[in-house]
Order: sequence, then structure tokens, then C-alpha cells
Amino acid sequence: MTLKLDNVTKKFGSFAAVDQLSLEIPDQQIFGFLGANGAGKTTTFRMILGLIDQTSGSILWNGEKIDYSKSDMIGYLPEERGLYPKLKVRDQLIYLGKLRGMKKQEVITELNGWLERFKVPDYLDKKIEELSKGNQQKIQFISAVIHKPKLLILDEPFSGLDPLNVEMLKQAVVDLKKQGTSIVFSSHRMEHVEELCEYLCILQNGKPVVQGGLKEIKRSFGKKNVIIHADFDLDFIQNISGVVRVKNYQDGITCQVESEEVAGRLFESLQGKGFVRRFELEEPSLNDIFIEKAGESYE
Repeated sequence: MTLKLDNVTKKFGSFAAVDQLSLEIPDQQIFGFLGANGAGKTTTFRMILGLIDQTSGSILWNGEKIDYSKSDMIGYLPEERGLYPKLKVRDQLIYLGKLRGMKKQEVITELNGWLERFKVPDYLDKKIEELSKGNQQKIQFISAVIHKPKLLILDEPFSGLDPLNVEMLKQAVVDLKKQGTSIVFSSHRMEHVEELCEYLCILQNGKPVVQGGLKEIKRSFGKKNVIIHADFDLDFIQNISGVVRVKNYQDGITCQVESEEVAGRLFESLQGKGFVRRFELEEPSLNDIFIEKAGESYE
């Protein structure tokens, strides 16, 4: 069940929020959407879900348009969370589950399983407004997945969560993928996308500046990072040709090099100068790639 966007554009007046976006999101994969605020991520999600119409282009899932008849196969966690504060968790989820064609008892069984998993088993009869923001988010996440959707769209699912809860939700996302759900999520956090996704798209001003498989994107970028910790002054390194960016830290430097050959020259230049505690060649990070392609730091 591939999700395919073909030349999708969304204009608000003369402003193009999404501009000729073409993407293929593979079945049963986790696909990451990256981009600064206003890059067009949420607008894209809303068009995929049919909440707003695209100005031009087509969006097809398994060769068909997504409409209300498919709502029981789709889960959505919006960035602006939307639970009813006065309702109890149980009543909220029964209501949302029934909208997706579930029976009451089925909802309760699934809900208890998720509450147990998220280490909040006593929340069944608590009102939403009695919960912390992080725990409200867990309930919102459960509401997006309780009906076992085939396609799950998560808009900034980890924002505002402490590290422990982020790990809990990340593991849940990975498990859903293993069970056959296709997942598309946006995040402000490069490391989350790097950790979870095999495929991604970086949007800037509604246009994709980078897209494809994470491994291929990193490989084709060419540049690498080198971490050096040494007991002598490393300032001379910035004058070596092929070294493009140097960051100084207390115990050493991190620099970007144009190729592995430059890293080799760099290694040779350290010989005989003193004790080298660490010399490590790393793949470029997504942040490096974003800075290069989009011309700005991500955060």
C-alpha cells in the first residue's frame, strides 16, 4: 500500500505552502519529514488525509484517493493536540474508537493494554485535564493507534515529552512498523529521524531539498566528520586543504572533511606532534546535510 504524492501544490492565495512535491512513501516503513516551521509539513499531512484539498497534483494511497471511507485504516496524531479535557480517558477513547468502527469492549481491551505498556494503568477513569501534558500526549497517541491503522501519520509526536517518554513512544512506533503499519512522521529533532527512518524528505519553503533513503543520502553527500582529541594544539588543522568546518571543544575538535582521502592526510599531519587520544571518522549527520542543502541550521 504505497502512498504516492505526484506534483502536489497547495496555494493559499498567491502563497505556495507546498510547491510541486513528489514523493513515494514505501509500504510498512517509517518515513521522516524534516523542515523548519512553515516548511509545509503539516499542510502536506492535511492534504494526505483529505482535510484540505491540494491546489494541483494527486495524492493516492494504494492507487486510490483517501476519503472518509478509509478512516478506519488511518491514524493521525495532529501537532495541535485535541482531546476533550472534561472527558475521562475511557469515555474519550470509546468515542474515538467507535468512530473508527470498533466495539466498546474491543476499545477497552486495547486501551488497557496500551495504558499498561505506557506505565499509566490507573488512568482509565481519570479526566484528561487531570493528566500532565506528557501523559495527555500518551493518550492522544493511543487514540491514533488503537484501531490498528495501516497508515499512521504523526505530526511532531515527541515534542514536549521527557527523554524517558520519548523512548517509550519511539519503541511503540518501531513495534507498529514491525506489525505492518506504514508510518509518516515529522519532527524537529534530526536525531529522532536519523534513528527511526530509512527514508526521509527535507522540506524547505514547501519544496523538497533532500529526499530518498537515509543511507544513500549520507553516501552521496561525500563529506565526513572527524573527531580528534589530542594533548597538543590542533589549530593548524583548519589550514589543511579539504578541511571545511572546524569546531573547537575543551578536549579537542570536530571538523568536516571533503573526503576520506582528506581524513587520511589529516591523520598523517598528527604524527610526531604528541599523544592522540582519539581519532574517529564519522558519517555526516542529518544536521550537516541540512545546513549544506538548506543553507541554515535546523533548530
